[in-house]
Amino acid sequence: MSKSALCVGINKFKFLPQSSWLQGCVNDAGDLSALLAEQYGFQEKDITVLLDAKATKKAVMAGINKLVDQAVAGEADHLVFTFSSHGTQIPDTNGDEADRLDEAFACYDINNSGDAWDPATVVSDDELSAAFARLPEGVIMDVVLDTCHSGTGLKSLDLIPGRRPRFLPAPTPRAVVATEFNDTRTLRDMVKAATASKPVLMAACRSDQTAADALIDGRYNGAFTYHFVKSIRGNAALGRAELLKLVSKGLKAGGFDQVAQLEGTTAARKAAWGS
Repeated sequence: MSKSALCVGINKFKFLPQSSWLQGCVNDAGDLSALLAEQYGFQEKDITVLLDAKATKKAVMAGINKLVDQAVAGEADHLVFTFSSHGTQIPDTNGDEADRLDEAFACYDINNSGDAWDPATVVSDDELSAAFARLPEGVIMDVVLDTCHSGTGLKSLDLIPGRRPRFLPAPTPRAVVATEFNDTRTLRDMVKAATASKPVLMAACRSDQTAADALIDGRYNGAFTYHFVKSIRGNAALGRAELLKLVSKGLKAGGFDQVAQLEGTTAARKAAWGS
């Protein structure tokens, strides 16, 4: 099986104040890329890691499209894409969102354009769907997203020492209004365009929650990524659904109220992660 991976982790942002920076995303990318090499047979040349200033919108999209291009050309049949950063929302422009908001993921160069985030500096769920739609049949693609998927459910997370939500509100309150428990796009919606070979997605939280950037055992990580790596390390045969249960158990024991999500076919949910 030919393998290729893209691991992205962004703590620092070119145009955001330091108060909006994160601390665990670079560690997430490093931990996940190491896991792929140590446990899943990925060679160093097979793994692209984009950290901080290297993870511009242009570079991230080029990396995603390179993965899919390799699959289309028959050069890779096992793909992995991991992304740890801020999640946010941008106005929906094609009418496919009931709440008129697209979910988006912040790149290093995220910047505002008037009242909203500039689409040229974030990766939208529509862009991910379009990329995934090109996957040929039979290709395995695992996607791990450790970001927030909406601006709701902040609760007291950002008041707990050592923790902050991976969410960026709109630049001004006039841009988008995210009401409590908005019916935002789910993971299932994100992969609906991929008909030939559906990617399997695991995400840090529900669409009405935030994901934690947290100090755990003296080191910063995404709470989801920390428990993902901890649960699967040394147990490569663990099925995705069983992995989700272990991650969820770890999050709950750690006092995190985010609920990890898994979307994929029934067969993919039962199969081992990465197969």
